[in-house]
Amino acid sequence: MSSEEPSQNPTVDESSEKKLSKKETAKHARLLERQKAAAASAAAAVSAVALEGDEDPLRTNYGDITLKELASSKPISGKKKRTLVQDLNDGLKGNMVVVRGRAQAIRAVGKKMAFLVVRRRGCTVQCILTVSQDLVSSQMVKFATSLTRESIIEIEGLVSLPAQPITGATQQVEIQVRKLYCVDRAAPTLPFNFDDAARSDVDIEKALQAGEQLVRVNQDTRLNYRFLDIRTPTNLGIFRLQYQIQKVSRVHFRARHFFGIHTPKTLAGSSEGGSAVFRLDYKGTPACLAQSPQLHKQLSICGDFDRVFEIGPVFRAEDSFTHRHLCEFTGLDVEMEIDEHYSEVMDIVDRLFVTMFDFLNEECSELLEVINRQYPFKPLKYLRKTLRLSFEEGIQILKEAGVEVDPLGDLSTETERKLGQLVLEKYDTEFYILYRYPLSVRPFYTMPSHDGTEYSNSFDVFIRGEEIISGGQRVHVADLLRERAQACGIDVTSKTISTYIDSFRYGTAPHGGFGVGLERVVMLFCALNNIRKTSLFPRDPQRIVP
Repeated sequence: MSSEEPSQNPTVDESSEKKLSKKETAKHARLLERQKAAAASAAAAVSAVALEGDEDPLRTNYGDITLKELASSKPISGKKKRTLVQDLNDGLKGNMVVVRGRAQAIRAVGKKMAFLVVRRRGCTVQCILTVSQDLVSSQMVKFATSLTRESIIEIEGLVSLPAQPITGATQQVEIQVRKLYCVDRAAPTLPFNFDDAARSDVDIEKALQAGEQLVRVNQDTRLNYRFLDIRTPTNLGIFRLQYQIQKVSRVHFRARHFFGIHTPKTLAGSSEGGSAVFRLDYKGTPACLAQSPQLHKQLSICGDFDRVFEIGPVFRAEDSFTHRHLCEFTGLDVEMEIDEHYSEVMDIVDRLFVTMFDFLNEECSELLEVINRQYPFKPLKYLRKTLRLSFEEGIQILKEAGVEVDPLGDLSTETERKLGQLVLEKYDTEFYILYRYPLSVRPFYTMPSHDGTEYSNSFDVFIRGEEIISGGQRVHVADLLRERAQACGIDVTSKTISTYIDSFRYGTAPHGGFGVGLERVVMLFCALNNIRKTSLFPRDPQRIVP
């Protein structure tokens, strides 16, 4: 979702919270009962292991770390250096290492041997406990098998090389366990299994064809327990990819003399018009959450900042239950002085995204591979110089394909998708710019085209047939801005809008900019089917927790 995209959807009462259905409430209650029973059983098993351990000469080599030990205020010794799972390789053969992570899988092999798979940061390593005099006791093996999946554990052991390639872990080494401690135990019964959450739809369908039914974790369950869901390698990959997009954007802007700003998120009135605004009480004064940083990034240009960008939250009281709309998302907003023509803003979009796509493909290939395993997708097609089509050219392409559209109206979601398909067939690209939109479908602050037509100095940008960016040249003349606001039904007497308009009475250079939603960029680059997959803790019309 671009942060400049205005919405005309009805306002959602932001004080309301999603109420659990009777079915969901009953399901949650059953889970709690199972967890209580499993916890009691696990506690009994731990107690039994503890009693047996009292007579074990190796009892100090395993056990639960007490809260007192974890909360200790003693100085850091620096002696305990842990190795990350991702750094375990054959070069460490024969070395003792200390590893902390989650117990992803636990398997007993008789009473004298157990296997643990430890996971951290999406990487896994197989750990082996084998009863051996003066090294590992049978009580220690029993303690290992009493651990619950997803518990945080710490292992000290010897790195060894397996005789056969390991298929159940990412690292091709093993750890022969010498010490094993539980830092924090997970509940014995999980809302869903880690392996089920990490499974691809392709694997589920293949299993069905073979007559086997695998568990599919639905979206609501994932989002209800999002803190568990984001532990999967795919989700870790998605949000690391989103971070990389932010990082490459900042570097790109810095090299072009932009600098970052932070604008207020509480306003005295709507910044975009329309009804999709969250209203609140600001110390007795009516206020709302910012629908975009539009007003204040322009005020920054009035203040001679010349070129600015911001990465921050954007709020829309959307009543849209679609795969691509959220009530809160992370916006990347840009504003810049224009020297001669608003195409200079499109030049920035062109270079930013080609640089970004190149970086993701070249430097983030491992992350993309991880995402692709669970959610298969084809690499995005884009040109070295981004294709630009005028709105009129886009309409003509649609007409030639037999699609009738209003030449001065906005494009529907389905029409945008159809145009995306046609552009791909004709130009072999899934990333393009459509410019010179009709003035009637653009925000009030958009500069009209001064050629006697009904168009504007504006543009949208598309990936895989879906809009990700809205932008253009702004009206920087106060009287024209007031006229445009009134024509669009904006209350020019409101404190927010009147202050905004008056700020252009003191001399302002021509300027323009754009806004893009980062979640939507990741969703479309990876061809994911829902924006909730790319929002860390999504906020939509029915979800405000966790």
